Amino acid sequence: MQRLCDTLDVATERLERARPFAKARYLGPVLDVVARLLPIEGGVDAICKRAVRLDQAGLFSGSDWDRPESLMPQLVGTSLISDDPSLRALEAVNLARFLAVATEEARHDNLHVDGARHFLTQVLALNLRDVFGHSDEAARVMGERYETKRRLMLYIADHIGLTDVLGVLVSEIWRLLEQRSVQVGVVKDMIAQIAIALHEKGTEPGSTRLGAERLVSALFGPTAASLDDPGVDVYLDRIAHADEAGLSREAMGFARAMHDTGLVSDYHVAFLLWAVEYKDRPLIPEALGLGSTGLDCWRHYRRLIEDLIRTAVTPATPQAIYGMSTLLDRGVLHHAPMVPALDRQIRLKLRGGARERLELGFSPQASPETHLLAGVLQVIGQPLGVGQGANPTCQSARAIAMWALNDPDFLLHLVTQAAEFDTLLMQFEGQPINSADLPAGLAGFGPVDADPVSVLLVSHLDRIYAEMGRRCVGRAGDPHRWINPEFHGWWVARDCAVAVDVTTGDLADYDNFLRRFFITYHPEFNGNQPVTHPQPAGIAVTDPQCQFVGWHAISILRVGEDQSGDMRVYFYNPNNDSGQDWGGGVIVSTSGHGERYGEGSLTFEQFLSRVYLFHDAPLREKTSETAVPEDALARVRAQALDTWASDRQPK
Repeated sequence: MQRLCDTLDVATERLERARPFAKARYLGPVLDVVARLLPIEGGVDAICKRAVRLDQAGLFSGSDWDRPESLMPQLVGTSLISDDPSLRALEAVNLARFLAVATEEARHDNLHVDGARHFLTQVLALNLRDVFGHSDEAARVMGERYETKRRLMLYIADHIGLTDVLGVLVSEIWRLLEQRSVQVGVVKDMIAQIAIALHEKGTEPGSTRLGAERLVSALFGPTAASLDDPGVDVYLDRIAHADEAGLSREAMGFARAMHDTGLVSDYHVAFLLWAVEYKDRPLIPEALGLGSTGLDCWRHYRRLIEDLIRTAVTPATPQAIYGMSTLLDRGVLHHAPMVPALDRQIRLKLRGGARERLELGFSPQASPETHLLAGVLQVIGQPLGVGQGANPTCQSARAIAMWALNDPDFLLHLVTQAAEFDTLLMQFEGQPINSADLPAGLAGFGPVDADPVSVLLVSHLDRIYAEMGRRCVGRAGDPHRWINPEFHGWWVARDCAVAVDVTTGDLADYDNFLRRFFITYHPEFNGNQPVTHPQPAGIAVTDPQCQFVGWHAISILRVGEDQSGDMRVYFYNPNNDSGQDWGGGVIVSTSGHGERYGEGSLTFEQFLSRVYLFHDAPLREKTSETAVPEDALARVRAQALDTWASDRQPK
């Protein structure tokens, strides 16, 4: 990096010496070096230290950036992910200039401290998704450009703090928590930053402060005995001297905070591990906040549940408590294979490469086996909270989530295979496929930014999925017709409708495709038949500007009316944040329209406008007693042609 810094200093000096009319000739070398510095560790800091000098040298002369007071924060995000490296470099130096003024390290004739800070606050607020690190399909396609943008956002946040964006930040955290993701590490870090901001500066009384304090208290003081965040040792001493009523209040306080936010406090971990050894009366059901189904599981399988708590719940794996609670309330222990399968999981020993991957991805404060068991509880308890991380592995993430939802004992069977033998053996049309015999897929040797179950399985599933695709080469039509039922399970319908011609990519018999989706899924046209098992589907992802990004795997969960009477499709998206803007007014809802935790939803026509593949039962009638209105088909067709299908009309 030092060599690049020296090169930048030389290029800057040449720019400084150049006459005003000749400066344009010297801009290219400067921007080229800045662009090369950006992705390097420490590069952003090096650029920021030189931003004022670059500005004074004339880097922005004659451009829109020469008048910083007129710049618009809503354009920054787009510039930072531009295809043009020079534009990205110019915007990065501009932000560094604003940061220097905001932190009073420099002065500018047309920019004052408050104005610079307000501008950067707006930039952070508009790009909070990047501060949180929740990548979507578009971000994965951008690769290094997205990582560079995120690095800049984090750098700015570290230097000006998040106090000024507290209101936006709190709303964003609550929006993410409503989706009940398995991975909440980034959210917990953000709440810690909020706690610091409240302590140092505070906010005005109101809904923002109330929402922030609810988040902070859920992690650092959810009960009467932990309200002052006394530390675990002091807390344990307090409950050791509490009476029965006090213990009950503690247990219920932890459960209330956990189910309110989906987050688990370290004090909750301490209480539950203490309570599992408390012999006077069972406090665990209260501390888990169990409903009637969960209580029934507790009465029948108390020994197993206590063993799971002793093995899976540690200070390094607090979220296992929420996973355990939701698992019990789902009633999966009443499914005959699950009790022995979880009993086996407690005793499971990781070997070879499987152990190495989990050691690489998770804290050494707990063993890889503990992390895996905690992950199993979370994934089965929160199947729709499984995310693919920053990896192009939506097919594998979707499979894990659907098995956890629909076939959890099969998922545990795969976990055992991968843990003990570092391979998976699956079948494709009666022929075995062994992941150990296959080359690495898109996931390489596995993600490290995912939950423990995904870290263990995804590299194997990715290889097997790719091999199934290779075995379909030469067949007419989309290979998902054969792959999805074999990969996911018997419950995937064997017929398949595709909106595009596989060879040309152009729309093929699109009106019939739309009509068939109505007849398959819309209650008014399918005889009011519900979706009994989640069905894989493929969508054409578009960005907020309606530009096509790529194909993406999701699952259709159910179709029904919301409280306003609008027919909606509720679906699972393996992206880490389902609440996305797909352009043209199509914004995926994650709450407020009847969504359950982890679901995204759109009105029926909006959803269909982005679908390019779905499964259908081969014996189902392809016609309906009630004709699908032509105007409904026309509306959906228009939305598709205005976005992802704009250049896919048959020649």
